Amino acid sequence: MASIYTEYSNSSSDQEQSTTSGEKPENLRPRKSTESGRNHAEGDQGGIEVSQVENLRRRQNGQNRRKQFECDQCGKCFSSSRNLNDHKRIQSGENPFKKGNPEQHKRKHSGGKICECEQCGKQLSKAGQLKAHKRTHSGEKPFECEQCGKRFSETGNLTRHKRTHSGEKPFECEQCGKCFSETGNLKRHKRTHIGEKPFECEQCGKRFSQAGHLKTHNRTHSVEKPFECKQCGKCFTQTGHLKSHKRTHSGKKPFECEQCGKRFSQAGNLTTHKRTHSGEKPFECDQCGKCFSQGSDLKRHKRRHSTQTPIKCEQPDDSYSIYELLCEVKEVEKEPL
Repeated sequence: MASIYTEYSNSSSDQEQSTTSGEKPENLRPRKSTESGRNHAEGDQGGIEVSQVENLRRRQNGQNRRKQFECDQCGKCFSSSRNLNDHKRIQSGENPFKKGNPEQHKRKHSGGKICECEQCGKQLSKAGQLKAHKRTHSGEKPFECEQCGKRFSETGNLTRHKRTHSGEKPFECEQCGKCFSETGNLKRHKRTHIGEKPFECEQCGKRFSQAGHLKTHNRTHSVEKPFECKQCGKCFTQTGHLKSHKRTHSGKKPFECEQCGKRFSQAGNLTTHKRTHSGEKPFECDQCGKCFSQGSDLKRHKRRHSTQTPIKCEQPDDSYSIYELLCEVKEVEKEPL
């Protein structure tokens, strides 16, 4: 046993000396294998493939070359020039690992808009938005409905329009279960539950749940009536009022009573008419409790409760307000001579 140990220590010392001198030890020199035809290095425990020896040699050489690239700003060292370049870009504030355009990404945080319309000067953040915006100037409508032929400038508008044919209403209110065809309509509807009115008039302070209602209300202060009838020149504050007015020229009455068949040009007139069948009187006087089927009737009735001093008649137990006297005068004027 001692002889074996002595022999092993001598071979180890010989191997160390040959390694320090730069020569390969004899037990690691490659030889040609007669059985498999591959190069082997014969060691104490058997043959070792040359590829393994080469990997060990490359690893040692890599350790010697490790971190040869030094940063001239902070002194940090790196094993490759690529890692050093990435390090320098990070120091300069640039993210080398972010894909895409970094300037376009920064605009998401800053709200920057670089795409400008040449015709009106409007700025947009994306080229696709600018392309769709330009169709408002050219009038181009490349997206057509297959069912009715109506055309649109954007695919989103066509998608919403198709729901008018299919009746699809995919957006449901969680509180009452009412469904809508658009997310914007659902969002406005939800304000009716919470009573939210985020849109306030700057002149009178009145608040509204929808921006469109505020815009219409603002015209009462400016007396603006941008919607004009081309036939008679009469102007209106809302498109709906103009649409109803046009029926007076065409004679169109699209709203029909289901009970008697009478037709009306406006939906509000049909609603009022239906109360003649149902006997409903939703407008109640807060002073005497009398009810009316129309708001205009209630408004006229309230004039009787005015604070004006009534005019007494010469006959006892009779008194009249100015409103009642005027009504009587009108009745007298209507009588034939």
